Amino acid sequence: MGHETVATTFAASVREAVDASLAEADAELARRYPGDPGTRQPVHTVYVPADAFAAGTVRSWGDQALAALDEHAPDAAAFAAVLGLPDDLAGEVYERVRDKLSREPVEDLRIDFEDGYGPRPDAEEDAAAARAARLLAAAHADGTAAPYAGIRMKCMEAAVRDRGIRTLDIFLTALMAAGGLPDGLLLTLPKVSCPEQVTAMAHLAEEFEKAHGLDAGRIGFEIQIETTQAILGADGRATVARLIDAARGRATSLHYGTFDYSAACQVAAEHQAPDHPVADHAKAVMQVAAAGTGVRLSDGSTNVLPVGPAERVHDAWRLHHRLVRRSLARAYYQGWDMHPAQLPTRYAAVYAFYREGLDRAAARLVAYVGRAGGEVMDEPATARALSGFLLRGLDCGALDTEEVARLTGLTRADLDTLAGRVPRK
Repeated sequence: MGHETVATTFAASVREAVDASLAEADAELARRYPGDPGTRQPVHTVYVPADAFAAGTVRSWGDQALAALDEHAPDAAAFAAVLGLPDDLAGEVYERVRDKLSREPVEDLRIDFEDGYGPRPDAEEDAAAARAARLLAAAHADGTAAPYAGIRMKCMEAAVRDRGIRTLDIFLTALMAAGGLPDGLLLTLPKVSCPEQVTAMAHLAEEFEKAHGLDAGRIGFEIQIETTQAILGADGRATVARLIDAARGRATSLHYGTFDYSAACQVAAEHQAPDHPVADHAKAVMQVAAAGTGVRLSDGSTNVLPVGPAERVHDAWRLHHRLVRRSLARAYYQGWDMHPAQLPTRYAAVYAFYREGLDRAAARLVAYVGRAGGEVMDEPATARALSGFLLRGLDCGALDTEEVARLTGLTRADLDTLAGRVPRK
């Protein structure tokens, strides 16, 4: 049966003229909003002062976290009772947490040359930067490095700018001397307050690449949002969107800085926390500005540490667990951890989040794929969200490839495609 001819009004030239008129806008949208970068995002970032960083730091954090569990929650029932985990998840989450702490306790390690390190004599910081590079290179060589690692330099403010640039230079140069920039290298630019500072960082990265014959764009960096000017400029514009643009495609993520930002808003020290209204406002602006750009988000930290007697540890664990779960529900899939004993609750919150949602996400994804014959999604945005959920669970170890395949009938490659997580070159 032939198709019925339908009447139209617009000539081909009209459609062609529309295409031509929108070509520049199409290209600009594609440049600014390339979508998900198609790589794993760590669930947390651990900050360690440069002078405290050692060859065994990652393993030490894992051992200390396991020791905290042994002392304050020696079995699944005890851990579940502290955190209020559902009975049907308690054993599985507990065992996965212990396995993670034994196998890969730190997903992202930042060697800190900023607030956690402070001002030091130049010769001391020079030596520390070179040492950090050597230790990181050695850890990659022997397989003990965290999947992601790098440094947080001092910021681009005039008083410390030269020192920050020199530390970055020494660190990167020493890495090149030790065999090259490792995979998973992450650099953090703190206390950004204007786009020009980000442009300067992008320029440094470009110059280093040229000097060492690296591929253009090889060096990316994180932008830390710790000043009010980074959220709202004096002109009333949302500065954070301009920061992403100023990075010239090199921004990898936006990290919220709980305490500097809260203090800038005059929040009393006792109330400085990731769930304060000023934090929620800042992160909401960050979230909208980053959407579709491929720049990811990280929440901040709590400074209430699980140390001391059992009651105090349990209280701090409950607080940390609640804050991590709150962040996950708000689509901040990464945060900061400041103490080894925070790792058990980081992974407990993350693992429970994905395990609780596994069956529903898988069932909905199967329904969408089936409704479209397995090739075309009738609601692509929903498919992206469901697939992204499962992929993040797989990346961090909350979910297993076999169980996801069994529940969905989809491979990892299928999920990547549905989620739009096809790596960009």
